[in-house]
Amino acid sequence: MDSPAPVRILTVCTGNICRSPVAERLLQAGLSQVLEGGFEVASAGTRAMVGDPMQPISADIVRTFGGNSENFAARQLTPKILRGVDLVLTMTSGHRGEVLQLDASLLKRTFTIREFARMLDVLDQRAAAAEGREPERGTPDDGDPLAANHTFWRGLPARAAAVRHLSLPADPAENDIIDPYRRAPEVYRQMEDELAPAIVSILRHARLNAPVRGTRAGSL
Repeated sequence: MDSPAPVRILTVCTGNICRSPVAERLLQAGLSQVLEGGFEVASAGTRAMVGDPMQPISADIVRTFGGNSENFAARQLTPKILRGVDLVLTMTSGHRGEVLQLDASLLKRTFTIREFARMLDVLDQRAAAAEGREPERGTPDDGDPLAANHTFWRGLPARAAAVRHLSLPADPAENDIIDPYRRAPEVYRQMEDELAPAIVSILRHARLNAPVRGTRAGSL
């Protein structure tokens, strides 16, 4: 029997050299620790600097947080790249609109990364409140953790969207990650300050819901 496909996540920005590469490499590093082989994270740009490496300060940020910045080349976002993606995380609301222009079928699986992270925070808070404590870790795997993980993440966008009304920002601009391209190092630090908490929230939700070997779906 073929192994289940990994969860495919795509991060999107404009040039694919500053923001989305950082999100790609840090999500991949963290999710691989949650479940080796369970996730495949890639990135692309709506107006990509095709073939360029990520910007040096972005690469520094990736390395600082334990990711791998090597062997990166920017790609142009295309319908082919979007095909089969389970989750699209964009750096701005504008990028989300451009994704949906290419593939409207991704409407319910495309979010800005900051809004998606806030939704996951709400889900985690609800789970903790329901149990009166920090939620117990784990998704039952029925003996197949990769399949259980894929099933969980395929259903996650709908669960997240169901609590969108509880995670709306005071200012819609808080959905976006600032573009630091050709700007001062301080703007890269602002990008880092906006992006890092979102990545932490996504990785936290992944850890809390990682497949637990030896449990069955009916046991929870």
